[in-house]
Amino acid sequence: MMSALRLILVAVVVAYLTIVLFMYVQQRSLQYLPARAGIPPGDVGLDGVVEERLVTADGETIVLWSAMARRGQPTILFFHGNAGELADRAHRMAYYREQGFGAVFVSYRGFGASTGTPTEQGLLADATAAYDSLIARGIPAHEIALVGESLGTGVAVQLAASRPVAAVALEAPFTAAVDVGAGRYWWLPVRLLMKDQFRSRDHIASVRVPLLIQHGDQDRIVPVAQGHDLFAMANDPKQLVIIDGAGHDIISDAGVWEREVGFFRRVMHVPQDVPPG
Repeated sequence: MMSALRLILVAVVVAYLTIVLFMYVQQRSLQYLPARAGIPPGDVGLDGVVEERLVTADGETIVLWSAMARRGQPTILFFHGNAGELADRAHRMAYYREQGFGAVFVSYRGFGASTGTPTEQGLLADATAAYDSLIARGIPAHEIALVGESLGTGVAVQLAASRPVAAVALEAPFTAAVDVGAGRYWWLPVRLLMKDQFRSRDHIASVRVPLLIQHGDQDRIVPVAQGHDLFAMANDPKQLVIIDGAGHDIISDAGVWEREVGFFRRVMHVPQDVPPG
């Protein structure tokens, strides 16, 4: 009987360790879900949006969708989430342009037509390269606002902690990607094994510009408690908006984008844009 129990225990341990090894090896394929079609902006109805290619410090070539701001309006540097590609965010780009804002959307390495494979350090290198390109083209830091959705909030927070910007807006942010993973896979040693942890909680104290956080109270992907916790760690001035009955799909909600535009105009002292006519 004891021998049979030992065999069962050994089988359970071996099965568990096999699962742990599989998850460790495959973790980035679970964390990043890129589309690779590389659809250009003109194919999704975005006239006046330029597709640019930018070489990063480590030699990858990333794609940017870029549109100039109207006079007196800021430029948004936008970081998307862990799935899809820029073409999935065409309505957001169109909205920013309608408001007169400039916008630069970053296609991370391994997403769309960008080369390479996504990693945390790689995405941060992509973000830094995009930011530096804005400065190089003469857009001053006080006219640059950052927007991050979901995974992109981890990119935005770390960039804002290391580069001067005017303001930051985060949609469905986490305290850390590893906190999300540890909650979802509570039966795995996620905190020991996760490579790309995106610890926003370690960097948010270095962000010293106006901050807006928006989160749905029914978010099943990034728990709203993490939005509350990150907000509590952040410096003033800051604003938290919890959207009743909403889930993670707030990132596709035009009302969320509208609130961000109003926030940027207020804290950056930007006049209401008058469309050309």
